Amino acid sequence: MYLERLQHYAKQHQVAIHAFVLMTNHVHLLATPQIENGLSLMMQDLGRYYVRYVNKSYGRTGTLWEGRYKATLVDNDRYCLAVSRYIELNPVRAGMVDHPAAYPWSSYQANALGRAIQLWQPLPAYLGLGKTTDEQQQSYRELFEKPFSDKVLAEIRLASQGEWVLGSEHFKQQINTQLKLRRSIIPSRKQPNYSGN
Repeated sequence: MYLERLQHYAKQHQVAIHAFVLMTNHVHLLATPQIENGLSLMMQDLGRYYVRYVNKSYGRTGTLWEGRYKATLVDNDRYCLAVSRYIELNPVRAGMVDHPAAYPWSSYQANALGRAIQLWQPLPAYLGLGKTTDEQQQSYRELFEKPFSDKVLAEIRLASQGEWVLGSEHFKQQINTQLKLRRSIIPSRKQPNYSGN
């Protein structure tokens, strides 16, 4: 039901969903809004609908979510593929499965295995992994053979939990300038290698 409604509201608010995982107590999405406020409108409508659905289905009342959703701006292809892997490895890190292919509620099924998921739209970086869909899927699966470094995991977690920008120092400065912020969006530090090393 959640994925069905996510697809509906993503289409309605013009948001492309590239990666997702449904966990028992949270959801991760990698998405690109095509219009201003598209992401926030999608999440607002989805949250309202799903709370009503769960409350009615299980005879409960009240809120379902602990707080509002968190969003992080992600820079370029290198970072997007790392975030996609991070999202799809969530059930493995949680000890629910040994491999992301064993978890049915994830975009790994589309990205790596070619399962038709209407909600899913490939990242531009994903399309660059090969000339054919078979090559793209194979190259994507190979990304999962390389473990994340502790630095990469820490950088993604820090950015997502703090709702900061995830990207190069140049990208962060560019965003700071555009938003005319007086202080940095994310602390400056040496950039990890997002190829998985």
